[in-house]
Amino acid sequence: MANKRDDLIIKYAAHLKDRFHLEPDMALLKKVAIGLGPSIYNRDSANVSGTDEKELATVKNNFLIRKLGLSEELPLEESINDIIVAYGVSERTKYRAVIYYLLTKKFGKEEVYI
Repeated sequence: MANKRDDLIIKYAAHLKDRFHLEPDMALLKKVAIGLGPSIYNRDSANVSGTDEKELATVKNNFLIRKLGLSEELPLEESINDIIVAYGVSERTKYRAVIYYLLTKKFGKEEVYI
């Protein structure tokens, strides 16, 4: 029987397929979701606001720099923005797990989750 986390991971996979036309690496997607901890169950923290500068700075600083170990020299804001635009600026539900998964793949940092 599936639990709530598994149901969310299935929803994230559907977003990757429907909006980004990608076949997700389910093992990585699950690890990204687990890495987000209980925040995936809270509607507010489970989503990323594409227009909130503070929120986008959190994605950059806490995830890209601290978690993935990326350099500030890289086009981090541009990469986040590209995903927000591809997700659909008018799309209200932009799942944090989906965005983090896409950023992990974009920068080839899958080993962080091994």
